[in-house]
Amino acid sequence: MTDIPGVLLAGGLARRMGGGDKPMRKIAGRTILQRVIDRLAPQCCGLIINANGDPARFAAFGLPVVADDVADYPGPLAGILAALDWTAANRPDAKWVLSAAGDCPFLPRDLVARLEQARAAENAELAVASSGGQTHPVIGLWSVRLRGELRHALVEEDMRKIDRWTARYPLATVEWPTEPLDPFFNANTVEDIAEADRLAALDGG
Repeated sequence: MTDIPGVLLAGGLARRMGGGDKPMRKIAGRTILQRVIDRLAPQCCGLIINANGDPARFAAFGLPVVADDVADYPGPLAGILAALDWTAANRPDAKWVLSAAGDCPFLPRDLVARLEQARAAENAELAVASSGGQTHPVIGLWSVRLRGELRHALVEEDMRKIDRWTARYPLATVEWPTEPLDPFFNANTVEDIAEADRLAALDGG
């Protein structure tokens, strides 16, 4: 357990699955979102869900649901900004927020610890996860202090790509192994769900 809250980014439109909420699809009997919650709850001091539309659809999870407040659904940066603003208002002692994709069912159990260790060791403002030589920009640590600068980038500069924004700051990158499975596997298609069912057995069910 850390003093870092976490946000689950669950606002995607799931076009490649025919629409709907990707995180609500089931893998080996449990929703993807429940798997994400189970992984992150022991690592964070609390969790929120970032999603747009009717928040009641997430009521069963018992977590605060925070919508974007930047117009036109500009993507994950807006969700991260919403989480930083929520943290500043509700967890004023928290200096960092973990973000994670709501469609990654096998997140590492040491995600927060390793990101925080690397960020502190490198005196970085941000930290991001990587595996197989590929960074995962929506999975990382964000400084609450930077929320004003992030809002400016989104609203005034129309910035959408996470990598463009993080390039402005000292960034720690932490690599995870991809065996026996990539912990950042994400379920984007119907085929991915079938593969996730197989991987769940390697990950302990």
